[in-house]
Order: sequence, then C-alpha cells, then structure tokens
Amino acid sequence: MKLAFVGLGVMGAPMAGYLAKGGHQVTVYNRTADRAARWVDRHGGTAAPTPAAAADGAEIVFVCVGNDDDVRGVAYGDDGILATLPPDAVLVDHTTASADLARELDARARGAGRHFLDAPVSGGQAGAEEGRLTVMVGGDPAVFARAEPVMALYGRAVTLMGPAGAGQLTKMVNQICIAGLVQGLSEGLAFAQRAGLDGDRVLDVISKGAAQSWQMDNRGRTMLKDAFDFGFAVDWMRKDLAIIADEARRNGARIPVTALVEQFYRAISAQGGGRWDTSSLITLLTD
Repeated sequence: MKLAFVGLGVMGAPMAGYLAKGGHQVTVYNRTADRAARWVDRHGGTAAPTPAAAADGAEIVFVCVGNDDDVRGVAYGDDGILATLPPDAVLVDHTTASADLARELDARARGAGRHFLDAPVSGGQAGAEEGRLTVMVGGDPAVFARAEPVMALYGRAVTLMGPAGAGQLTKMVNQICIAGLVQGLSEGLAFAQRAGLDGDRVLDVISKGAAQSWQMDNRGRTMLKDAFDFGFAVDWMRKDLAIIADEARRNGARIPVTALVEQFYRAISAQGGGRWDTSSLITLLTD
C-alpha cells in the first residue's frame, strides 16, 4: 500500500519503520526535516516537505504528534493532510488527544468524502520500538477493517472500541489507571526503603502476587536506582491528565486520586523534571 506517516518522534519513527519493514511504500513528514531525512536513510521511502505532500496519493495517512493543536496544524490548511488526502482514503491519528478533536476530525473527513480513525497507543517508546503497542481505536467498523492489518505491524493488540472518540476515551482510562498505579508503587517502594528492606528482594516477592503490574515489572528496579531518563515524560503525562480532567468535568466522573497525582507531577515539573519518566513520582517521597 501507499502510506504516509506524519510525526517522527520517539513513538512515530519506529512505528513508521514497521510500515516500511512490512513492505509498504511509505512517505514521511516531520517538522524537523533532518529527522525525516535520517529516517529515509535508514528505512527507505520518501521524505515530503509538507503534510499535504506526504498525504498526496496515500491510501492511509498516520499521524503521531504532540497535542490537539499539533494535530490541527498538520491536518488543516493548504499544507495540511486533508487538503490532498484522496477520496475514500483514511486518516489515522495515533496522537493522545481529546475526544472532541477526534469527533471534529471525523466530521471534517466525512464531509470531504474521506475517513478518520482515532487510535491512541499505549506501550511507550519500548513498545513502539519492539512493535508491541496496544492500539485503542474509535471509528467506523468498515474503515477499521481496512486499517487494522496495517496497524498490526506495530500493534500486538489493535481493538475497535466504538465510534469516533472512543479510542481517545479508552486511552484516558488507561492513563487514569497508570497514574494511580505509579503513585502506589512509589509509596510502596519508599515505604520499603524507610523500613530497611531490600527493595530488589521486595520486588521479587510481591511481583509474584496480587500487587504485580507492568509498572512494577518495568519500572520498579529503575525507581530504586533513581533512573528516570527513559520512557514516557512527566510533561506528556500532565498533558494527558489535563485532557482527562476536562472530560471528567464534562461527564461527571469523579477522579480524586488522578487529580492528586496530577499535582505531584506538576511539582516534579516545577523542579526541572518535566522530561523525566513518569515513575519519577517516587522522588517526592524519598528526598
């Protein structure tokens, strides 16, 4: 297939790489042109000067950028994806953004005879590099059926959750759960240290019981070593939690623990830890 990928950050670059490895013809665009050129040197394909040029002639265009405004910036206008996306083609947004934006883009695409899927991902940089992301999708089932085999190149689980916006809402649930898990893990490990226990041995034991989680298995030992220079950054989590807070105000959901953890992340960012991994919550308990 002729595909395009817009946004070659720590997530987008490896995801686009799996499309090329899958034998597809891939055109890429990145705001920093040098990064797109390096991607082409490694994977082949073509680098485009604008999102519109990347989308021209593509059957599916994938987007993975920062936030709602970034998505609008690459989707709309004369240089945007929708300006050249062919009729009946699909725009897939992997950005973690608002459900309102997903519905907006779905309406715009439908009005122009195109299709849209919101498809945020979970699994972090490692999941993208290893091709084992979880992809939560909102959109039309027939459109999903067209795009799912392609997304499966980098997704170990690609699931349709409902109509446009359902993918983003599911990602919000994911982030709510992560926020509470990381705070609980941080408090547990800080408690173990204060109690004079061997943290590594504690993790060996409790990871075999009901306390086990992905965060424990993948971040527990690095938290004990004060290593936070990898994974999903605090400032990106704060962006996600702000989206969740807006949605919760709209739908009436009560998220007291999530709101509290957002304050903790705000404190880490204020101390200069905005680019640290989200597991850095433990630093507020061990200083």
